[in-house]
Amino acid sequence: MHTITLMNMKPFCRTLINRYRNSAIFSFPSLNTHNSFTTGASKFNLGLEFLDHNRRIHSYTPRFLGFPHVVDRTQKPFCASTSSWAQPRVFSRTCNGDGACRGVNVIARVALNCRSYSTSIETRVNENNFERIYVQGGMNVKPVVVERIDRDENIGRNEESRVEEGVEDVSNENLKGLKEVEVVKAGKEESDIEREAWRILRKAVVTYCGNPVGTVAANDPADKLPLNYDQVFIRDFVPSALAFLLKGEAEIVRNFLLHTLQLQSWEKTVDCYSPGQGLMPASFKVRTVPLDENKYEEVLDPDFGESAIGRVAPVDSGLWWIILLRAYGKVTGDYTLQERVDVQTGIKLILNLCLSDGFDMFPSLLVTDGSCMVDRRMGIHGHPLEIQALFYSALRCSREMLSVDDISKNLVRAINNRLSALSFHIREYYWVDMKKINEIYRYKTEEYSTDATNKFNIYPDQIPHWLVDWIPEKGGYLIGNLQPAHMDFRFFTLGNLWSIVSSLGTPKQNEATLNLIEAKWDDLMGHMPLKICYPALDYEEWRIITGSDPKNTPWSYHNGGSWPTLLWQFTLACMKMGRPELARKALDLAEKRLLKDHWPEYYDTRNGKFIGKQARLYQTWSVAGFLTSKMLLENPEMASLLFWDEDYELLEVCVCGLRKSGRNKCSRGAAKSHILF
Repeated sequence: MHTITLMNMKPFCRTLINRYRNSAIFSFPSLNTHNSFTTGASKFNLGLEFLDHNRRIHSYTPRFLGFPHVVDRTQKPFCASTSSWAQPRVFSRTCNGDGACRGVNVIARVALNCRSYSTSIETRVNENNFERIYVQGGMNVKPVVVERIDRDENIGRNEESRVEEGVEDVSNENLKGLKEVEVVKAGKEESDIEREAWRILRKAVVTYCGNPVGTVAANDPADKLPLNYDQVFIRDFVPSALAFLLKGEAEIVRNFLLHTLQLQSWEKTVDCYSPGQGLMPASFKVRTVPLDENKYEEVLDPDFGESAIGRVAPVDSGLWWIILLRAYGKVTGDYTLQERVDVQTGIKLILNLCLSDGFDMFPSLLVTDGSCMVDRRMGIHGHPLEIQALFYSALRCSREMLSVDDISKNLVRAINNRLSALSFHIREYYWVDMKKINEIYRYKTEEYSTDATNKFNIYPDQIPHWLVDWIPEKGGYLIGNLQPAHMDFRFFTLGNLWSIVSSLGTPKQNEATLNLIEAKWDDLMGHMPLKICYPALDYEEWRIITGSDPKNTPWSYHNGGSWPTLLWQFTLACMKMGRPELARKALDLAEKRLLKDHWPEYYDTRNGKFIGKQARLYQTWSVAGFLTSKMLLENPEMASLLFWDEDYELLEVCVCGLRKSGRNKCSRGAAKSHILF
């Protein structure tokens, strides 16, 4: 465990803040107007309940910040701030003798229209007043009153909404009233490898103020230089969270969601520049800081990319957070967490970043290299499939979880529009099979018209030689990236698997993707599943695209390495498509080596024979991916809660059909017939 005990004292518990940014959640001065966004002549309001500029709300300097508090060994521990307003600050939390912490609360005097939550929201984009959607006040926030109040279990009811400053008391008493997680237990006993995997996973748990808040990325006792592998990564924790949820242990997941939500609204600065609000950290670390003799405290220290190699922003963190939030509600049956006002606001802040207008012409998200699981330079800048699949999932999750009222309905409308456009874009332009490759081979170039066939001006000579012989007759996949005059034909496993799970691909495309994986089993599975991408970049391609990265050499790490953590996504995709035998085959293959190899992060060589040359051992998401795959196969009814079926109503929605101008032509109508079935 990562809580350090000195002189049998409980620690202070506080959170590092580098100049607290204006926050809609935590009631500090108003947000900048640059976060507002418009779409053409039409605009839409994000639906942040706090942001109604007609409400008159006042702000006062919070008195609990900046108060020093001294603790000796005779006192119960107290979480307090010892810094001033102009310096890095901390959030105070009172710790009981058993280590449970109570946050200082903020009361936002806002009348909230609550709804009865369900798992779906009616599509509204066909309303005639679509053209009148617009932003009122954007992300500008009226400051709210800060008061110290007791916890109120009736947060977000039909009275004044109460939002916590910091994180809700995340001790066991918080889970009172939580529906007991009903997980079907397997008839057989746990095997030796499963027992060992659970031992390693529990040993990787990180606690903050006496409560579990996540798992470290790796916990190799022989590793003397862990770099950032001793931190809790949002991306890495997802399979751990699912393993705990399927085991019936929901507390750690709830704590994680609330603590990372708290971190969301902090100021993030790299070289005097701050990205937009709503960005989730890539990771955080629980640090123990000494005070005076026999006194110490615990602090949460997040990394938003300012310490990461390459200083890349973790675009996928917020998307995974939304996906995990939905999974928590689905598995536990506890939807009160997603109904909380601060959680609703957190979702909307993430969506604001994703739906903000830019110069891009496509509905897909434009990101830099290294902004997802492939977090080093690998030529995925632009519109990588992995980000688009996660984005699509996060939009569908948000549509289920958002409270719909007069304000947020505009956001729901915007989500529906983006879902419709994004699904068509990916299905129509990212998909390749033998027939599509032959079409590209015959493309004419330099077409100038609204009804051009070669819309992205792809040159036929871009088709790589390996692809023609590699792709099977009865299979296909979604390419890794698409930009003007550029198609990345590499097979990226996570993007394709999550496109199946989220129904970003059509049913026919999803089936064809699994057919390809089965047909190319030796290439994509080899001795250890699964290849992160195929094929590897080598020779001049490797030198130019990766910058001669010594960690991403051919068939290593992100450049064609084999990653056991991808087992759980593969299992979920197979179960959705009714092919669990493929998942069992991959799991049996991994089970032969993972335990004796000490759970490596990744494997090297074309067939995954060797443990990766720089792979960490006892990698937590390798352990968790294995356990989650096992439990999903044993509990298919739980697996069905974690994937999405095709939304046929969404296919009927097209923003272009709502436009009065004949200039906005769309090929969707003609294309729909041949991509739907």
